[in-house]
Amino acid sequence: MRLLLVDDHALFREGMRLVLQQLPEVTEILEAGSFSEALKVAEANPDLDLALLDLNMPGSDGAISIRYFNQHYPHIPVMVVSGEEGRTIMEKVMASGALGFVCKNSSAPVMLSALNLVLSGGVYVPPQLLRPSDDGSRQDADRLDKRSTRTNEFGLTARQMEVLQCIAEGLSNKEIADRLNLAEGTVKIHVAATYQTLRVNNRMEAVRLAEQLGMIGASNG
Repeated sequence: MRLLLVDDHALFREGMRLVLQQLPEVTEILEAGSFSEALKVAEANPDLDLALLDLNMPGSDGAISIRYFNQHYPHIPVMVVSGEEGRTIMEKVMASGALGFVCKNSSAPVMLSALNLVLSGGVYVPPQLLRPSDDGSRQDADRLDKRSTRTNEFGLTARQMEVLQCIAEGLSNKEIADRLNLAEGTVKIHVAATYQTLRVNNRMEAVRLAEQLGMIGASNG
């Protein structure tokens, strides 16, 4: 497994390297100190298994750069490791194609858990996005939708229950986005948050558990 670690602080990269080396199958960790350098490394190494990108570094324009990287190298999963802790920037980053957002002040176990989830094909949603927003402001429809921030007995919001029902019907993220009038990136976040709340890893497990708990009706066949 080959990883790309991008951050303009050599000391942080050194610490992250120690964390990454705890992953069982890592064979090589490539490094870059700027966004432009990261693009060159990605171009030369199309077989990378994961790119870990900082937001605030030379050549980076935050979430816009994450979207750019994702569009040009869609075969390389991206996880953001940043000192930013604001909910808004996290939402923008996740909607831009990142499969995870981890704050730099997270513990090594949290970091490893997030890495393992993303490397296994999942999406790591930061805890800040799993909690209702308390700013009281109106939200753009393209950001994390807050149709209801109140959770039910299973810990899911009304919107997440709608997404879960769509999953049970076999709809893709794009089809769910069209039905619920949401951005596809927002749907992805709701799906990932639902998985984390239910402690499942994929759609089949989510639907099976939801049926067992009586959250949705049992499917036919």
